[in-house]
Amino acid sequence: MKLNDVHIGMYGAIMGIAGLGLTARASASLFPGVIRAPAYFTELWVLLGVVALLVLAYLYFLKIAKNRAGVVEDLTNPALMGFCGALPVGATLVAGGLGPYLPALASGLWWLGCAGLVALQGWAIGRWLSGKVALEKLNAGWLILIVGGIVVPGPGMTLGHAEASRFFFGFSACAAAVLVPLLFARAALAAPLPETLRPTWFILLVPPSLIYANGGVLFRAELFDAFYFAAVVLLGALLFYARGFLRWPFGPAWWAFTFPLDAFAFAAARYAISHPGEPLWRWLAGLGLALATLAVAAVLVRTLFTVFRRPA
Repeated sequence: MKLNDVHIGMYGAIMGIAGLGLTARASASLFPGVIRAPAYFTELWVLLGVVALLVLAYLYFLKIAKNRAGVVEDLTNPALMGFCGALPVGATLVAGGLGPYLPALASGLWWLGCAGLVALQGWAIGRWLSGKVALEKLNAGWLILIVGGIVVPGPGMTLGHAEASRFFFGFSACAAAVLVPLLFARAALAAPLPETLRPTWFILLVPPSLIYANGGVLFRAELFDAFYFAAVVLLGALLFYARGFLRWPFGPAWWAFTFPLDAFAFAAARYAISHPGEPLWRWLAGLGLALATLAVAAVLVRTLFTVFRRPA
C-alpha cells in the first residue's frame, strides 16, 4: 500500500472492530450459550482491533514522516478533519479490550487516546471559530472528533476512570446538542453528500446511542432512556435511507457503517439488561448485534480484498 492510499477515513476500522468486541462482551449475558465472554467471538474482535490499531498507527507514523502534505490535508481540510478523531477514540476502545489482560498498559493507552482527542478537539474548534469550516463542508465525520468523548467512558469506567470519563463525556454530550442540529441543517440546506460519503450519515446514530448507554451509567438518570428511543427511530430512518447502499462506491467511508451499529447494539444491550422482563428489548439487542457483526465482517473482508488486490 502506498502512503497516499492511507486515507484518514480508514482509521474508523479501529473503532468498528474494537467496538464490536466490547459490544459483544456487553451482550454476552443476554445470549448464554451463544456468546461467551471472554471467548471465541468477543475476544477475536478485540484481538483484531489491537492488530488494526498497530498496523494503522504504524502506517500513519510513516505518513507523518514521508507525506507531510497529506497529513496537513487531513488536519486542515474540513471534509477530512473530523475523521482525525478516529485514531485516538479507537485507541481508547482497544484499551477497553485489553483491560482484563493488561490493565496497566490499557490504562496508559486510554489516557493517551483521551489526551490526543482533546488536543485535536481544541485544534478543530479553533479553526471552526476562525471561519475556516463552511456549512457545505461539514459532514457527520465531525461527530467522531467533537463528540468522540461520549465513546471513551465505556472503556474508561471498566478501567476505573469514572471521574475522568464524566469530564470527557460532559463536553462531548454538550457539543452533540450543537453539532447534530447543524448536520441536519446541512442535509436540508446544502448539496447532498456525494455517494462515496453517504455512509457517514450513520455516524448520527452514535450520539443518542452512547449518550444513553454511557450517560445513564455515569449520572444514573432515567431521563437518558429517551436517547435510546431516539436511537431506535433513527436506526430505522438510516436503514431506509441506505436501502440502495450497494450502488454506492466502496471506500474508506464504508467504515462509518460499523461503529455506529456497534454503538446502537451496545445501547440496546444495556437497555435490555436493565429491562429483563421485556423480551422485545432482548431481541432488538440481538438484532443490533447481528447487524453490527455483519457490517464489520463485510467491510473488513471487502477492505482486505481491495488492499491486497491493489498493486504496490
